Amino acid sequence: MKIVDIAAAVLLVVGGLNWGLVGLFQFDLVAALFGGQGVLLSRLIYLLVGLSALYQTLGLRSIQHRWEIGKTVSEV
Repeated sequence: MKIVDIAAAVLLVVGGLNWGLVGLFQFDLVAALFGGQGVLLSRLIYLLVGLSALYQTLGLRSIQHRWEIGKTVSEV
């Protein structure tokens, strides 16, 4: 599951950087790289970013447990 967690985190970074570029410069990097917003590959990237956000939101507690976040050194 850690691979899925890492993939979701990477996609969220990609999505966050893309939105930052849109906000600052009105430049959609995903669309520029893959040929436009309506292209299937661009839409797939957008969908994966959205699903990653949903996954991270719904699974936050279990992700913290798997990564042992919030435990003290003596508990690990």
